[in-house]
Amino acid sequence: MTHSPILIVEDEIKLASLLSDYLQQANYATHLIHHGDEVIDWIQNNHPSLIILDVMLPGKDGLTLCKEIRHFSDTPIFMVTARVDEIDRLLGLELGADDYICKPYSPREVVARVRAVFRRLHANLDKTSTQKIELDKHRQQIKVDGKVCELTNIEFQLLATMTKEAGRIYSRDHLMDNMYNDNRIVSDRTIDSHIKKLRKRLNDYFPNYEFIHSVYGAGYRYDIIEKNSE
Repeated sequence: MTHSPILIVEDEIKLASLLSDYLQQANYATHLIHHGDEVIDWIQNNHPSLIILDVMLPGKDGLTLCKEIRHFSDTPIFMVTARVDEIDRLLGLELGADDYICKPYSPREVVARVRAVFRRLHANLDKTSTQKIELDKHRQQIKVDGKVCELTNIEFQLLATMTKEAGRIYSRDHLMDNMYNDNRIVSDRTIDSHIKKLRKRLNDYFPNYEFIHSVYGAGYRYDIIEKNSE
């Protein structure tokens, strides 16, 4: 059980209560807030372990709140939206959220995502000595646990972009903009292909670790996780 509650910020009271029930059944403490103007003060006084934040709220909206929270806290944030097409806009704003959930959602799926975030956080805390990755941009090499892997230029650029902020979700558009600055037309499948090759190369050299994680409908996230830690 987490030592501090999960904050659910949702103005649909029945939906918030339902999600709270599922999280409590999974042994997580919860706290519910239904108005955006009450959020910042509560977070600063109570320090939640995770925040599930709806985009549309009375008072301050979720986008504004996410930006304000990131000025003083790195608590994991799940943004919730009722529009699938809004995911790209949320990613484009680079708010610093850790995940994105579309309504209607399965409370069980949200609980599973919460568990995954806490597993990742604990894994990172427990393995700080083995979580270091060294990037050599001149040789286009990376080093993990003293072992060196050479990458192609595209693979190195992809990895270098994502390692700037571990845990952040990078959209395909963002990755394309960082890789190709000559305004060429590149499809999502091109990025997916490069990611697939990069994953295979990393797996060949470092089979005990997983580096790049797919986030359904959103993009990719970088985190070093030992495969047996799951």
